Amino acid sequence: MSRKIKPIGVFDSGFGGLDILREVVKVLPQYDYLYLGDSARAPYGHRSPAIVYDFTRQAVDFLFKYGCELIIIACNTASSEALRRIQQEYLPTHYPNRRVLGVLIPAVEQSVTIVKSKTKNKKYKKVGVLATEGAVRSGAFTREIKKLDSQIKVFEQAAPLLVPLVEAGEHESPAARIILKNYLTPLLKRGVDVLILGCTHYGILAKQIKKLVGSNVSTIAEAPVVARQLKDYLARHPEIECRLSRRGQIKFYSTDLTAKFQLLGSQFFGRPIKVERAMLE
Repeated sequence: MSRKIKPIGVFDSGFGGLDILREVVKVLPQYDYLYLGDSARAPYGHRSPAIVYDFTRQAVDFLFKYGCELIIIACNTASSEALRRIQQEYLPTHYPNRRVLGVLIPAVEQSVTIVKSKTKNKKYKKVGVLATEGAVRSGAFTREIKKLDSQIKVFEQAAPLLVPLVEAGEHESPAARIILKNYLTPLLKRGVDVLILGCTHYGILAKQIKKLVGSNVSTIAEAPVVARQLKDYLARHPEIECRLSRRGQIKFYSTDLTAKFQLLGSQFFGRPIKVERAMLE
């Protein structure tokens, strides 16, 4: 991709973020995009906050060096544990005119809107969050939901086996159903009204999750929400939108070139993709 092109960057720890990119391209097909998956070091959920920040900073540097004007961190662990520091400390001194957004806030805002409409006659409003260990450890989902409505009860469940399951291409296996049921049961026992799928990889498991939780629980997959929010963001920030190039080109990079990334990435993105090697430093 020519350095003159100014794409929207999308970063994830693996290829779960391709689910986000697919929905974004559906809503905003005119722009150029650059996807980066750090598959060599995935998953991020069990990593320390300091390491997650370092990995995220390296990804941000890579995408900005390739001309991105705006980056979406399509990784909830990075959004929870690194985004705020990237925005407040790193961008002002290194890339003051560029922007980095996360996926956590759009999902939180959607969950609060839905749970309020569903629980008008209930004493308690309950939101469940299925997320990575890092996202749960950070408390970011609970913190952001409570900012919008302090009366909402939030129940978070770490699901460390799900990202490796998806990355291995086993998301439709019998084992996936057993593991999902084990993680979802505690949330269902709490009587949650809304369930946030708090990891981009989990959108790939959305159909199985919906079957397990039943029709009384509203599930929020991040991809469609993020796509709508990005469209609104660009409409509200013409100073950024005007700098984006519009050739409809998409480039894909991974820190670990494997046949599986190419194969499964193509499945998750919805059409064949060609992946190139990325070196982060």
